[in-house]
Amino acid sequence: MHIDFAPPSNGTYNNVGSCRQLANYLEHEDLERMGKGIYIEGFFNLTEDNIYKSKVIKNIDSNIGQLLKTDAKFYAIHVSPSEKELRAMGNTEQEQAEAMKRYIREVFIPEYAKNFNKGLSAPDIKFYGKIHFDRSRSDNKLNIHCHLIVSRKDQVNKKKLSPLTNHKNTKKGIVTGGFDRMNLFQQAERGFDKLFSYNRQQTESFDYHNTMKNSSISDQLKLHEQEIQSSKNKIEANQERNQENLFSINLANKKEGSQVLGTSTHIITKPQSNTQIKFIHNQSNSKFHPFTLLGTDFQYSSEEEILKSKRKAKKKRRRL
Repeated sequence: MHIDFAPPSNGTYNNVGSCRQLANYLEHEDLERMGKGIYIEGFFNLTEDNIYKSKVIKNIDSNIGQLLKTDAKFYAIHVSPSEKELRAMGNTEQEQAEAMKRYIREVFIPEYAKNFNKGLSAPDIKFYGKIHFDRSRSDNKLNIHCHLIVSRKDQVNKKKLSPLTNHKNTKKGIVTGGFDRMNLFQQAERGFDKLFSYNRQQTESFDYHNTMKNSSISDQLKLHEQEIQSSKNKIEANQERNQENLFSINLANKKEGSQVLGTSTHIITKPQSNTQIKFIHNQSNSKFHPFTLLGTDFQYSSEEEILKSKRKAKKKRRRL
């Protein structure tokens, strides 16, 4: 997730006067997409969608109580998910746009308000967002990002709020509260991961990129070693899971094989014939069950019938 505050300039991002120029710029994509019959998004705030540009300009430009002529009247913020993050936000442009608005409303703006350390919450922030679907300077296939126009004053036009101040959580002096941009980036990233159940790799994190860009060589090497160790741990964990799964499958197969009707199969062959008799022997009670004759040239007599024939033979001998 890339978040940045556009530096004030004499052009589009001139923030000492009206926000009209910036609002006009933020609609530049709409005409082209409308001409092609492609889905577009209007301006939105914490509770409303499809807000007219004229309302955006009026509400930002009028919320400037007690600001000097040379003071900033608003700030422009860019929120740009990576291609991988966007895939976690939805499958279509419309799904991703809706997810982006949800992220801004439920994560980014609440963290932005909290970070001033003035007891503020999301409803205290006056802002308007506009989603863009293309970035001409990006090589990504998915380029959805969000532009925010955030008023310098809070919703009730009383407190001055500057995210560009260098003060951080100050208790005394002209500026109280301050603003910790690094903390905002970290919390906004964690909030994204939680909201979309996103499994962020270490190399994707703000802390990783910040360390690799701004920290000493020794800190960069330590982070690189941690990354290698983390990769090893993941490989080992995957191997252990695979072994456990294989063991569970084998155990289940053994149980299934030994519990099929609680039986085992035996084959008996008649000496003077190729006929085979197959019968089922129940291991639990050691009694013979009726068996199936596999041939047609062998006649089976039960034990009771054999005993009867023996008795008849004895009676014949006695008579003789």
